[in-house]
Amino acid sequence: MCQAERIIADVNKQRIVVGLSGGVDSAVSAWLLKQQGHEVVGLFMKNWEGDDDDAYCSANVDFVDAAAVADVLGIEIEHVNFAAEYRERVFAEFLREYRAGRTPNPDVLCNAEIKFKAFLDHALRLGAEAIATGHYARVRRREGRFELLKGLDPLKDQSYFLHRLSQAQLARTRFPVGELAKTEVRRLAAEIGLPNAQKKDSTGICFIGERPFREFLNRWLSHEPGPIRDERGRHLGRHVGLSFYTLGQRQGLGIGGVKERGAARGGAEHAPWYVAGKDLAANVLQVVQGHDHAALQSRSLWADDCSWVAGTPPLTGRYAAKSRYRQADAACAFVPSEPGFRLDFDAPQWAVTPGQSAVLYDGDVCLGGGVIQRAARWAAAAPSKAGEPVEQ
Repeated sequence: MCQAERIIADVNKQRIVVGLSGGVDSAVSAWLLKQQGHEVVGLFMKNWEGDDDDAYCSANVDFVDAAAVADVLGIEIEHVNFAAEYRERVFAEFLREYRAGRTPNPDVLCNAEIKFKAFLDHALRLGAEAIATGHYARVRRREGRFELLKGLDPLKDQSYFLHRLSQAQLARTRFPVGELAKTEVRRLAAEIGLPNAQKKDSTGICFIGERPFREFLNRWLSHEPGPIRDERGRHLGRHVGLSFYTLGQRQGLGIGGVKERGAARGGAEHAPWYVAGKDLAANVLQVVQGHDHAALQSRSLWADDCSWVAGTPPLTGRYAAKSRYRQADAACAFVPSEPGFRLDFDAPQWAVTPGQSAVLYDGDVCLGGGVIQRAARWAAAAPSKAGEPVEQ
């Protein structure tokens, strides 16, 4: 029995509301659930409203695609506007974090507050027993509790973005394509004759769309230009406002090709510059030269604003973690530390960024995580104690 057949073999019939985004993953999710015999209803979420939606946002096109999918599958679809909830619960926090000099991940908060809270509440009012989305993740019930598992396709796993989901949310959630590879999802969509079978995957933040990121932030954040300095304090140029930069950023610094400044670093005059820190008090953007510079490597991080899938934090011990999406799991030690936790990695992690999520794993099980507050680089020479991280 192939993976798709095993999914279809589920015989527990329920009324399930599927979040149809207009993309192929949610479309195939709805088809799989219908094949299982569930009563399936589609729901399209509009999470952003702006004066120039048509120019930059694909919501209108996405709804047309979602409606076309519903028509092919023979299911009803409802269009629901969650823009007010999104602005209050997600976008306001997004702006607060940027003003504080951090780089938030709105997709994590959107999942916890909109897709699996506002959407879930609305679906329950419609008489649904569960909701489903096209996320590549899995839910497993074990010993009376629910576990969040990675999707089986390692290239598409989205458990990182779902780590703030609670027991109550997971109990009502289905991830039909979590058992499948993306290639299998595309194949099924073509066989079914779905109109969006070849539609490109959406990327980026929903409320920004295709517009330049800096252009969007300009509308919402005040900014004060200031100096760009290297690790020796030398002035290399001017930044346009600290909120527009993130750790590890290479593009858009405006200081490329400064040969004479780089030559003093031992012949590395052509190595690119990267953002290594922000001095908010002095309004200085700190940069270093070279991707592997020690200032971009961290062995420890501290996080708070924690959320644990089980409802309680895991025990002190050895786990794996991601400090950003699309990175390999990194072996680490987890140490509870009020008001959150500390992670000590076996190997340095690149550009650990305050505001991003540190997500903890035990094998394929996503345990939860927290928001990174600060990191410490590994002392390359003469630390005060063997193996002691030095806070940046």
